Amino acid sequence: MAARNKGDRFSTTTRLRLLGEQTAARVYRSQTRRQARRSRLTGRAALLVLVVCTLVVALAYPIRSYFSQATDIADQEQARNEAERRVEQLRDAKARLQDDAYIVRLSREHLHYVKPGETGFTVYDPKAPGTAQRPDGDEAADQPWYSSVWNGVDRADRSEP
Repeated sequence: MAARNKGDRFSTTTRLRLLGEQTAARVYRSQTRRQARRSRLTGRAALLVLVVCTLVVALAYPIRSYFSQATDIADQEQARNEAERRVEQLRDAKARLQDDAYIVRLSREHLHYVKPGETGFTVYDPKAPGTAQRPDGDEAADQPWYSSVWNGVDRADRSEP
């Protein structure tokens, strides 16, 4: 054994110490590599997050404007369609008003006009829906309608709130 100990360059203690130092160095190197990789990955992730946030902030206003304008366009198209529909109705009414027979019919229905030689009748049905009930013996029934309107205006003007 003595020959063997002499042939070995280091003692067991020295070998163990060297082995521990080498292992510690390997562990330290692997930890620093992991930390370097981790910090690189974290830096990349931070840069990616920064780029995404910048894009979101940069595109938020134009996208909001786009949707707002799209809504305005839809509203304007709807208004245009309604206006076109109303124009068509007015053209139809204008065409009807060019017809003399239609004018005569309207004047008979709404204004109670009669042709010369005809006798006009106005029928009052107190039970018909939408007709006002007249009290019996009311002096307003003997007056024309415009007198009732002016009397109502005068009464409203005299009453105090």
